Amino acid sequence: MSDLLDYLATSPYAEWVDESWGWPLALVLHALGMALVVGLMAIISLRLFGVFRTIPYGSLRRFIPWIWFGFFVQVISGFTLWMSKPGQYLGDVMFDTKFTLVWVAVVVMLIFQGTLKREAAGWDSTGKVSPRGHKMVVLTFVAWAAVTVGGRLTAYLGTLYLR
Repeated sequence: MSDLLDYLATSPYAEWVDESWGWPLALVLHALGMALVVGLMAIISLRLFGVFRTIPYGSLRRFIPWIWFGFFVQVISGFTLWMSKPGQYLGDVMFDTKFTLVWVAVVVMLIFQGTLKREAAGWDSTGKVSPRGHKMVVLTFVAWAAVTVGGRLTAYLGTLYLR
């Protein structure tokens, strides 16, 4: 395994990340991806709790593909950042925690997406979000916010902050 990690860390891609615009570009894309995910989840969450009343609940489904797009941008940019020092990342407790939080957030997001798809029409007709909808949107927003915090803690409290 260490041979593979050494190869990855010295690959042309990793060198591009370390020696050119790869690192700052990946950081910017990672931040933009997170802004899409957390920002749109914030709008959805606020709507489900009574803000933005002019937006029908069913229309919120249009945000979901953009959230997944933001997540995809984060996967690609995160992989790029990881390539700069894969061995260090795999040995860092904060990174492991953040990565676990990512998987939790993805699962919770999939469940929320299903809830929104099944229940939004009912919420529009009754004008009231179900308790399940409230619980799922809170869990989803908190999960993505935890990923954000985990990412920042990885950068500042993990063993990786020294570049």
